[in-house]
Amino acid sequence: MLQAVILVVAQTLVMLAVSPFIVGLIRKVKAWLQCRRGASVFQPYADLAKMFRKQPVVSTTTSWIFTATPYILFASTLAAGLLVPVFASRTPLNFAGNIIALVYLLALGTFFLILAGLDAGSAFGGMGSSREAIVASLTEPAMILSIFAIALTAGSTNLSTIVHKTALLEGIVTDPSPHLMALAALFIVTIAETGRVPVDNPATHLELTMIHEAMILEYSGRYLALVEWAAGLKLLVFFTLITNVFAPWGIATTLEPGALSLGLVAYLVKVSALAVVIGFIESMFAKLRLFRVTDLLGVAFILALLGLVFFYVLRG
Repeated sequence: MLQAVILVVAQTLVMLAVSPFIVGLIRKVKAWLQCRRGASVFQPYADLAKMFRKQPVVSTTTSWIFTATPYILFASTLAAGLLVPVFASRTPLNFAGNIIALVYLLALGTFFLILAGLDAGSAFGGMGSSREAIVASLTEPAMILSIFAIALTAGSTNLSTIVHKTALLEGIVTDPSPHLMALAALFIVTIAETGRVPVDNPATHLELTMIHEAMILEYSGRYLALVEWAAGLKLLVFFTLITNVFAPWGIATTLEPGALSLGLVAYLVKVSALAVVIGFIESMFAKLRLFRVTDLLGVAFILALLGLVFFYVLRG
């Protein structure tokens, strides 16, 4: 029991501490590629501290939804992160680590964020909320199917079981085609769900092209800090899914101190490498037009579906 509590606290602290660093690393990589010095990778920590010290300004036209959304968004995203194996294959919330629970926790935060964008009554908030609803409705099925392609190999929809068996190379299909298709689908979903280029631009100042940023225009102070921290957590959750579900190299399969230390180092290296890849992609590609985003997400769904089909074909 004590060991499980310690693991919960450790995984929570790692997720909270690493998520701002990943955001800062992506910004630093983009600055390097644009021949700029850029801010420090630790700048997001200073930004969060500054926003937490500021007094929030809330419109008189808003309801309880607007003020409750940052807390619900942050809590649901952190809970989703605790369902994903980070540096140990056996998560403390193993009993609830189903992929369906993960998707619904992330969808809960997105749902309230959409409501908050509408609740403020601004034109840009409503526009961003409608766009986010379209993106979310297309990404969630692709996300579920991509993980199911790996779940069939492990014989379970429990994320801890999937990662543990994949790390030990148990029940792995010899042909990598289903895994590669599912990986490509989840990577596209990650870009869309976290509002990265080419689907969205988190650094944009053009209201007509905003999706995520348009919904949080009315937030300030500690509310904005929670929303931004939750966005970093969501990005880290998807990075963790990609690295540990499809490439769980180095993850601790036992709870020995040495294995856990190696698993933590391997985890930090993998998510940092993925952050560098995202930085390269955002510097190489332009933002897609809105009507092209649905085409890209349709490709993700088709790839995930083909991964499932190929699994049954290879097993047959």
